[in-house]
Amino acid sequence: MKGKKYSAREKKKALAAWLDDKQDIDLVAYKFKCTIQSLYRWRRQYDGTLDSLQNKSSRPHTPHPMSHTDDERAHIVELLTERPDISYAEALGELRTRYGYSRTYFGFYRFVVKNGLRPTEQHEKYIAKPYDTPLMFGVKMQLDVKFVPRQCNKGEYPDEWCYQYTMIDEATRERFLYPYKEHSGYSTVDFIKRAIVYFGYVPQIIQTDNGTEFTNPRGTGEGKVHIVDKLLNKLGIKHQLIRAYTPRHNGKVERSHRSDNEGFYRTLTFTTFDELKDKMCDWCNRYNNRPHSSLRDRYGKRRWQTPIQKRAELLEMLKAGDIGGKVRFIKGRAA
Repeated sequence: MKGKKYSAREKKKALAAWLDDKQDIDLVAYKFKCTIQSLYRWRRQYDGTLDSLQNKSSRPHTPHPMSHTDDERAHIVELLTERPDISYAEALGELRTRYGYSRTYFGFYRFVVKNGLRPTEQHEKYIAKPYDTPLMFGVKMQLDVKFVPRQCNKGEYPDEWCYQYTMIDEATRERFLYPYKEHSGYSTVDFIKRAIVYFGYVPQIIQTDNGTEFTNPRGTGEGKVHIVDKLLNKLGIKHQLIRAYTPRHNGKVERSHRSDNEGFYRTLTFTTFDELKDKMCDWCNRYNNRPHSSLRDRYGKRRWQTPIQKRAELLEMLKAGDIGGKVRFIKGRAA
């Protein structure tokens, strides 16, 4: 195969199949993905030892005919030494004017960088800031939507897409799931209403990505309020958007989607949309009643709590006044 380097053991194995096992040379070349000329060359090199088949250095012994000459190198070094603040474009123009330099801009830039003639800018390594997770439920929720794997659909229309909407409370990790046949602003509005009824309180912040089912795309819809924002403004909820193409900012709901794939969709099959609703409801209850190692108790120690237990603990602390914060419960749900 052109451009592929074979190890000494692979060469010896190919020669053994050809010379010792008496296999046809065309078959050996096809089997080991090499050319017939390579087999003949390896046979000439082979003296019975593995070292004779080792790959030799591919570094050229002579400089490339189109490489920079000594005069060109001297001119570049002289110019960059005299004017260390000169830009690459200006330096290229000076070289062409003074010395008739005929290289392209990219060839000149590559030569300067490769030979270290000008120090490159050292950018500080990005260190992600610690995420500020609320200590009380009802402060912030993360909202996202994911595709239901189509291989789970065993019904009459197996190619039909279904979508799972997910809302998770950051403090308790309690989730609410509901499936839809489309992901749009209308589905989002319906899901938010269902989620608020399920949780029993209205969050202060709902955090989403920049999908069109949550907000208007950038540069479009100017002067128009998205249908989701209309609902959130009416309920007094702040709509917080994460940075574009940065899903880690919505890490809790994204991580819960991985749990969905591992514990739910890996074995899920359904034939009707109503069956999907029932099974997703059962999985939601199971998820909220299983232990989560990321939760901590009132003393800050990590313990195996379920989201429901964590919520009950925070509610008890809220009633006792041991923790600050206000929670807006909906009608019928009191603190």
